[in-house]
Amino acid sequence: MNEGGSSSRPRLSAAEWLRVRKAPGVRGRELTELAARLYPESQRAPGGHVLAGPGWLLDEPVELDSVRLIWSDIEDPVPSLGPVDHVLPLTDRGERYADYSRAVRDLVRPRLLENRLSYRLLDVQSHNGLALTFGTTTFFEVFNVKQMIAHEFKAEWLSSDGSVPSWDSLPLRSALGDPFDPRRLLMSPGVSTLTIRRDKAGEHRFVLHERDSAKVADGGGLCHVMPAGEFQPSSVAPADVANDFSLWRNIMREFSEEFLGNSEHDEPFRSFERARAEGRFRLWHYGLALEPLELGAVQLTVAVIDDDVFDRLFAHMVTTNDEGRVVGAGGRTDMPFTEEAISRLDPRLSASALTLLRLAWRDRKRLLPPAG
Repeated sequence: MNEGGSSSRPRLSAAEWLRVRKAPGVRGRELTELAARLYPESQRAPGGHVLAGPGWLLDEPVELDSVRLIWSDIEDPVPSLGPVDHVLPLTDRGERYADYSRAVRDLVRPRLLENRLSYRLLDVQSHNGLALTFGTTTFFEVFNVKQMIAHEFKAEWLSSDGSVPSWDSLPLRSALGDPFDPRRLLMSPGVSTLTIRRDKAGEHRFVLHERDSAKVADGGGLCHVMPAGEFQPSSVAPADVANDFSLWRNIMREFSEEFLGNSEHDEPFRSFERARAEGRFRLWHYGLALEPLELGAVQLTVAVIDDDVFDRLFAHMVTTNDEGRVVGAGGRTDMPFTEEAISRLDPRLSASALTLLRLAWRDRKRLLPPAG
């Protein structure tokens, strides 16, 4: 049905949709922190910046290899969120956009917006070690849900003069019920890795990445740990879907792409594997969290790399990549891993990055034992 009563309606609809999407405060954590207030304290991670369901966030980090990934071929459709016209603009023809990703492609035009196969979270168990069950979905399927939920919140925040919207004004979010139930909320938890360069003298440093709003579809303007990416196979080929169902392979691929600018990964992978086998490239997993604004799931991990190994592996580290730029201090491409530096960076950090940094600082004696 044509909703364009006049030629100006599509233009006005698009302008209003963009105004909401670019709402003031989006570049910081303001809206994320406000969205977190919708949920009881029992559902918030330490610090209150992100949400965590029962058993989602671990009390202490575990070695990456101890996390069990379980594959499932079960097709489990997710219930509809209900009518979504209120978060979608009109096309040039006066018809409502069919989905959010198409509107972003046409109206925002980010450099990076590609639909790919993704691993879909189906279950989380932590009573006997962390076990995550996955099937498949697509990036756009998850992106559409997250962005519509966030857009609805932004619109209500603007209309209420900056106060926390009521649940009655958030029908999409309300329709989900339990936000930690993957049978109701479509989730594909990406992997965010805090990379720490372990210094022999104890002057440890970490790597930070500022996402470029012109290049990415969401999260622009905030700083995040690096590397970070979707949990996806490298292609839709059945062999790649099976072989890439590995947190380690996913993290290696992100290191290769974001730190070294590579599209071919054979040599970096061999170097990463050797360093890990020698115990000089260690990885830890903290479990999962939800970003409150968009209800996007993320896996929180830490990589600790000995200084000489780090300097060798990343001797040709790039300072900009397809998603943004590396943030450094004192002419370096890293930051001091200190409480003072984390506190100073606090306003610029994404909610999950701040949470992960605070957890790692709390557990620094476990993650960074003195050099023997």
